[in-house]
Amino acid sequence: MFLAHRPGAPARTVTTAEDAAGAAWLDLLNPTEEEEALAAEVTGLRVPTRAQLDEIESSSRLFTEGNGVYLSTPLVRKTPDDFFVSPVGFVLMPGRLLTIRYTGFSAFDVVARAVAGEATPLVSNEAGIMLLEAIVDRLADILEHLGQALDGMSKDVFQSEEPSQAQAGALLRNMLRRVGRSGDLSSSVRDSLLGLERISIFLGENKRHDLSEHLQARLATVGRDIRSLNDFVSQTANKVQFLLDATLGFISIEQNNGMKILTVVSFIGVAPTLVAGIYGMNFHDIPELNWKYGYWYSLALMAATVVLPLIWFWRRGWLGK
Repeated sequence: MFLAHRPGAPARTVTTAEDAAGAAWLDLLNPTEEEEALAAEVTGLRVPTRAQLDEIESSSRLFTEGNGVYLSTPLVRKTPDDFFVSPVGFVLMPGRLLTIRYTGFSAFDVVARAVAGEATPLVSNEAGIMLLEAIVDRLADILEHLGQALDGMSKDVFQSEEPSQAQAGALLRNMLRRVGRSGDLSSSVRDSLLGLERISIFLGENKRHDLSEHLQARLATVGRDIRSLNDFVSQTANKVQFLLDATLGFISIEQNNGMKILTVVSFIGVAPTLVAGIYGMNFHDIPELNWKYGYWYSLALMAATVVLPLIWFWRRGWLGK
């Protein structure tokens, strides 16, 4: 989809070069080869492909070419059930901003509505700053929800009521998956913030398109917000590691409890087997061989070797609840 955004008007689909006339922001959403060719014709600049946007070198993400400033970063998108990372590209040129993305981001929708409701003329630099501000705000929301989720997991891990042994294994496995997903999300948000920070620094130092004092102040605010979010991400990563260590610690405790049960079962099975083996030997001169109560004596002795160790283990707390 190829969209053109103009102040005071809803977004318009671009099918010909005339449709993009007067638009300060051109947006390519999961474009086809024909739409990429049309965008190159309209802007007169090369449109980066997805493979080029996916490159991780700084020199491939931030550079100038002709009259265009090329910027790209991975951007995380959070859905109700999961999250994924997709590259986003910006091409800043005199009078226009071109964005290339391959999935919908709520930050772009927010800026599109703001542009449609703005009556004053919009310059490309301002559109780019607006997008950076909206993206940073969205990442801040994701981190807030992630922090709340980690607080909930912390309460679940250190809950006062200990689950039964049958439930503990399933709860800990589920907790380990939740902590792992939270760690992946935190890492993805950190990558997005790192890319945005590089973009903000590059724009501030770029002399190809000078920013007004007002836009420079807004860009500086974006940089401060990104640094504060990076600090929050570091704190979140530490909490994820703490919860991971705590969960693995509880899993080790559960494994030790299982080994205790196996030890008890093995121990109480050895002594009765020893008694049965002794009195089951086929030697002729066994003192209890002709004893009238020898059978009941051996049964009682085997029962005692089972009951007495069980009582001892129970008093030591090895048998659990």
